[in-house]
Amino acid sequence: MRIHSLPTQLVNQIAAGEVVERPSSVVKELVENCFDAGASQVTIEIEQGGARLIKVRDNGCGIIKEDLPLALSRHATSKITSLKDLEQVVSMGFRGEALPSISSVSRLTLISRISDADCAWRVNADGTEQNFDPQPDPHPPGTTIDVRDLFYNTPARRKFLKTEKTEFAHIETLIKRMALSRFDIGFILSHNQKEMLNLKPAKTESEQEQRIAGICGSSFIENSIKIDFAASGLQLSGWVGLPTFSRSQQDMQFFYVNGRLVRDKLVSHAVKQAYQDVLFHGRHPVFVLYLTLDPILVDVNAHPAKLEVRFREGRLVHDFLFSALHRSLADLRPGHNIIQQSESESSPQTQFVLDTKPNNIDWLNDNVTQQSKPDFDNKPTYSSRPPQQASLPLHVEESIQAYASLYPKPEPVAQLIQPEARPLGQAIAHLHNIYILSETPTGIILVDAHAAHERVTYERLKQQYQNGAVPSQPLLLPIKIKVSTAEADLAEQEYEFFNTLGFEINRSGPETVVLRSIPVLLGNADMETLVRDVLADMTEHGMSQRIQEKSNEILATVACHGAVRAHRRLTVDEMNTLLRDMEQTERIGQCNHGRPTWIELSTNDLDKFFLRGQ
Repeated sequence: MRIHSLPTQLVNQIAAGEVVERPSSVVKELVENCFDAGASQVTIEIEQGGARLIKVRDNGCGIIKEDLPLALSRHATSKITSLKDLEQVVSMGFRGEALPSISSVSRLTLISRISDADCAWRVNADGTEQNFDPQPDPHPPGTTIDVRDLFYNTPARRKFLKTEKTEFAHIETLIKRMALSRFDIGFILSHNQKEMLNLKPAKTESEQEQRIAGICGSSFIENSIKIDFAASGLQLSGWVGLPTFSRSQQDMQFFYVNGRLVRDKLVSHAVKQAYQDVLFHGRHPVFVLYLTLDPILVDVNAHPAKLEVRFREGRLVHDFLFSALHRSLADLRPGHNIIQQSESESSPQTQFVLDTKPNNIDWLNDNVTQQSKPDFDNKPTYSSRPPQQASLPLHVEESIQAYASLYPKPEPVAQLIQPEARPLGQAIAHLHNIYILSETPTGIILVDAHAAHERVTYERLKQQYQNGAVPSQPLLLPIKIKVSTAEADLAEQEYEFFNTLGFEINRSGPETVVLRSIPVLLGNADMETLVRDVLADMTEHGMSQRIQEKSNEILATVACHGAVRAHRRLTVDEMNTLLRDMEQTERIGQCNHGRPTWIELSTNDLDKFFLRGQ
């Protein structure tokens, strides 16, 4: 067949295949146009899940009569004029293909009026980009786009639509997510003439939290912390959930880049790393986060529906996100204070005020000979025989002995700390030889002694391991590892990086590297698999956390077996020592396995239990 040009309507229908997946896709494109028009109120009317009607109305700047035909033509836009504009996009839409694509698979009517015009003008479109005949209309300032009978002329695509309830659920979820990106805009959503959502503009922080609570639930705000970090031209703000407030699904994770909701593997990787040793296995964190950066540093043109972005400095963004979230979680400890910088400062940023009390002693020496198998749930057992020590791998036993020598034996320290500086209060009992009961001026606190001491020990071991030179041991028989050429190049380039981690890796051929030395702590690990995985990670993400994760895994084992055993009776001095250490330990809210270490009951909570004052 001869080469020929495709009809304009067919071209637009092909484009619609990328832009218009389902009714919610249409809503997304139209609401983003409202954002760009400077609207303060957006109203969305839906009928039959969007298959029959999608009407989006705003009070934005409007479109002049002469530009209405262009608004419904391909590659016509007011948002970019040159390639330079495309490299630093600040608007939500910019390609100029959404409206003609939508009009090619529906019956579309566009009505718009600018503020100083005598009347509005209405045009109908069918995707042919022809026969536009603007007609006057009494519409108020702003724009309304009426989309009827979606996919009426492409029946095969209409068959792929789900039930009315399902399609509307997608639209409702989308509007909620978009509402979290623009607190300054009000949203009204109705379905089949029934109002389903009515969100007022949220200008103050309290109003913003009310909007978040209305969308994510009040428990989200109650179990999250507000953060605001800035560095290297990047700013991260928003709310992150406490590790103990997690979900079985990734359904409450909202991440916005310059106001645009995105899904990005680099972002997901950074968040996962920040929560890696405080989240219970199989659980997912919750967050509403906003990343702001220079538009030139992010490419929003990487996906037809603009759901994905590409960062020009991916490593910088990853490290910034990880650092900001890691610090916000690490600095959460009993009695922490959050101080916001004044509005006059150019880089708003949250500062966590850390305790400056002297480090207290640890009692790892006394605990490594106690019963080593953790037992958190069984009832206390009493026996005249001494507890038996479980058999541990040799390298773990050696690590326990080595790290145990770092800490002196316990001494009473309660007198060193003033009572008003004790957020976790004063120990008064050891319940069932498992839980510490502590009294504070505002209530009582229960602490799982094993879980809390496990976190204290783990954090100190990590600090010791990271601050000192990593001990390395040569292999009796070097290991040859087959890799790709790119991975071999990477191993050669990053020789010093691996060396600082205790590895000696040399290249011995185009696709071969030789492992000659490994960190002592990883003596029993599958080193060939570990090196392959690290190189694969570095090729994909530009970094790898596998070595640190493997080291932390072993340190966590050491900490678990070095922590005070459940059912071991603690003295008052030992309990108070642990409480004071907890107040100075990062991520103390959870043990190494993500379980909570302590809970608080206020006097108000106690009064409610006993109906006091009622």
